[in-house]
Amino acid sequence: MPLNDVLWTRPVRIRLQCGLKRTFTGVYDALDFLENEWPLRHGERHERAIKTCRGALNGIVPAVIAREAFMAACLEAGMPAVMALWKTAPQPLRAARAASI
Repeated sequence: MPLNDVLWTRPVRIRLQCGLKRTFTGVYDALDFLENEWPLRHGERHERAIKTCRGALNGIVPAVIAREAFMAACLEAGMPAVMALWKTAPQPLRAARAASI
């Protein structure tokens, strides 16, 4: 991850056209994917996502706008977003519940 990356508060997980799932945690990863691995080159949402991701890396566009643009481009290309579970710290079991398990 480069030093100037802008991380999202919630990752984006997409299903690639080959069926694999891939998770993006920030703007830099999304921009790299858009510019170097994208299956469609001329989609309207693809171009908008590139511009908003570059703007977010330059501090001009909010990260949440870049995230939404990236998700829209993925949907346009036939790569829908899938639910990414929140990673939370495990909650300690209460003593009574732990004893019953």
